[in-house]
Amino acid sequence: MRLGRIPLYLMLTLAAGWSPATPAAPPRPQVATSPAMARQVAAQIQEQANGQIRSFYASRGFWPLWASTGRIGPEADALLEFLRGADLDGLEPKSYKLDDLNQAIDAARTGDPGAVARAELELSRAFTRYVIDVRRPGRAKMEYADKRLKPQKLRPADVLRAAAMPKSFNDYVRSMGWMSPHYVRLRKLLARIGDQGAGDEVVRRVRLNLDRARLLPGPWTSHIVVDAASARLWYYQTGKQEGTMRVVVGAPETQTPMLAGYLRYAILNPYWNVPDYLARKSIAPKILAGRTLASMKMEVLSDWSATPRTLAASAIDWTAVASGAQDVRLRQLPGKTNAMGRVKFLFPNDHGIYLHDTPDKALFAKPTRHFSNGCIRLEKAAVLGKWLLGKPIAAASTTPEQDVALAVPVPVYLTYLTATEAKRGLKMLDDVYGLDR
Repeated sequence: MRLGRIPLYLMLTLAAGWSPATPAAPPRPQVATSPAMARQVAAQIQEQANGQIRSFYASRGFWPLWASTGRIGPEADALLEFLRGADLDGLEPKSYKLDDLNQAIDAARTGDPGAVARAELELSRAFTRYVIDVRRPGRAKMEYADKRLKPQKLRPADVLRAAAMPKSFNDYVRSMGWMSPHYVRLRKLLARIGDQGAGDEVVRRVRLNLDRARLLPGPWTSHIVVDAASARLWYYQTGKQEGTMRVVVGAPETQTPMLAGYLRYAILNPYWNVPDYLARKSIAPKILAGRTLASMKMEVLSDWSATPRTLAASAIDWTAVASGAQDVRLRQLPGKTNAMGRVKFLFPNDHGIYLHDTPDKALFAKPTRHFSNGCIRLEKAAVLGKWLLGKPIAAASTTPEQDVALAVPVPVYLTYLTATEAKRGLKMLDDVYGLDR
């Protein structure tokens, strides 16, 4: 499988392609650089480093991160822009002592190794504090089917290790690589509408969306995001978006919840277990009108155990089923017309929510796609399956319910983001679930 094993600290960090909305500070005078200068700075870092970040620097021979060439790099200016705009994150810019940080950076421009090391360490302290603060969950609530996905308290050393992993530290910082692409997009929108004097209610809703996006990982963690508001899915790996597609999600009366869990296996040639309300409202009336179970590619089972018996349709009181006086277990056999399509992807959860293929492709052309019973119907199930499994989806036979385990479980996050971009800036989607209220 192409998804590699993911370090724990990377499971707690995130990324996106975005540069600060505010203009970058003018370039500061620089001094010549050399590997020899960087070695002198490393020696000073070894003398000065203390606290929790010392272990990070010790693991890399005290080689500087912000001054890898012997001088403070442009990443420092990018961080300062984020800190100045920390109010967008619901934080206080003044709490990051920007004047002191600026003075340390200015002193480092002289090229003195001791001053560069002091600025290096101050930048790392400010950076780790900011990342930890902005990653802290806000008001939004997510249910975690697997508790390992629940946000954990970050340690400064882990924040720095995650930042040092990408090929370009500069790109990581400038792209706000510790946050979800959705968070970065919404943060940029909030800055824009703030400049345009948006009303308090609009700002409140965007901030609520930011809190939901704060719970999502970023593309450095292989994962899937499903947004029930826009009925769209994205998947990410190694720092970038690998793909996106339209989906069909839960109707207002059968909402897709805010939920996170691990996708662990695919089921090829799946059955479709018919919900009780559909058996009552749709199937039973058809049987009473003369249709047969065989014509609908369905069968009735004795119970919900793992080894049920197949029953004859004549053994069921369909009038009682239609009235709601009796429940019946129905399932649709695998095939072209099966509501699950060719495959479904399971992640254990108490809601019975999963991702699946569908033969009904017409719904994907609709501008709003809230029609399901809570599960997620995929526009391109085969494409997602190939990404998850590392090979095309292909059942070995016509045998129903073939389990295919994923080599590495992949997190899936179901969220609800009603704020989105438009040509003229911000567009608020219909709050179909009423969660913004």
